[in-house]
Amino acid sequence: MFGIIKKFWEEEDGVGVVEIILILVVLIGLVLIFKNQLRSLVNSIFEQIQKQSAGIY
Repeated sequence: MFGIIKKFWEEEDGVGVVEIILILVVLIGLVLIFKNQLRSLVNSIFEQIQKQSAGIY
């Protein structure tokens, strides 16, 4: 029984999945925290794109 637990503890196949999940959780948290700032930044970028593309026509 102890050998099975030790083997499971030393196995590192799932480490990549855990790291990816933690990174996603942090990114989602940052997006939720800075949601308003990100929305205003994206809106201003699209406004600039629309203004500059209006001059092309």
